[in-house]
Amino acid sequence: MTLRIEQAPEPSYVMAANLICMASMLIWALAFPAADHLLKIFSPLPLSALRMILAALFLLPLWAARDGWAAVRDAPWGKGLWVGGIGFGLGAFLLVWAQSRTDAVTTAVIAATMPVIGITLERLTDRRPVRARLILGLLLSLAGGIFAYLARLDGFSIGLGALAAFGSVLVFSWGSQRAVLDFPGLSSIGRTTVTFAGAALVMAVAWIAGAAFGMAEVNWPAIGTTEIAALALYGIGSLALSQILWIVSVERLGIGIASMHINAAPFYVMIFATLLGAPWNWAQAAGAGIVVLGVLIAQGRKA
Repeated sequence: MTLRIEQAPEPSYVMAANLICMASMLIWALAFPAADHLLKIFSPLPLSALRMILAALFLLPLWAARDGWAAVRDAPWGKGLWVGGIGFGLGAFLLVWAQSRTDAVTTAVIAATMPVIGITLERLTDRRPVRARLILGLLLSLAGGIFAYLARLDGFSIGLGALAAFGSVLVFSWGSQRAVLDFPGLSSIGRTTVTFAGAALVMAVAWIAGAAFGMAEVNWPAIGTTEIAALALYGIGSLALSQILWIVSVERLGIGIASMHINAAPFYVMIFATLLGAPWNWAQAAGAGIVVLGVLIAQGRKA
């Protein structure tokens, strides 16, 4: 299977794919405020492991109900362990660790590099030419994303946390592309589940090993109803449901175009903050608009 689309898709198909990707980013944006709260109680390793375990446990029965237990039984679990463990297990841990060492804004700014990595991977795989409109769209998407993040920025830090965030983007981009290419016989929810199950197993083993060396601190007495709800939101909402929509959009748009949508995430974060009483930020809204313009130009779509 290849991400290349030989015939031009219908405009409605492309529009639906972009809306799906926007929905994925909207849900994914919930992870940043949830992580800020949970990192006060969990160290990055157990938090990442719990997130993956919750996501896998949520997705497994849904996959079985949709495709049948035979599809679950016969899935390439070994490959899922490899792709999921590196692409999503390691990627999720590095992202959480980066946020614990910096802040949500710094982590999100570095996530703006994902379109560059995604398009590079796509071009290396399909060996397609890089067109001028793609470069222009990419530049607009990057500029809009960084502008939107900087619109609410008090400070931007570079260090080990920033390097970890970049590493997370790199392995997540690789994992997203492999989840589409390496599991052609599975549905979108199947690809998501088999890779997340692999990630959950790897992270669970890492948690056990880390606990043996005192590297997995958890303030268990501080966990209450609010923290349980935040964990459910963090693992099931912003990860499991978001990832299904993300894989669907990568299937239809390719990792390069789909990853451009990540730069609109700060606008979605601002929406949540506004609902909680924060003021509206027109500069951030303008940044999100630039991201959308870049995505449209990169796909060669008329307004």
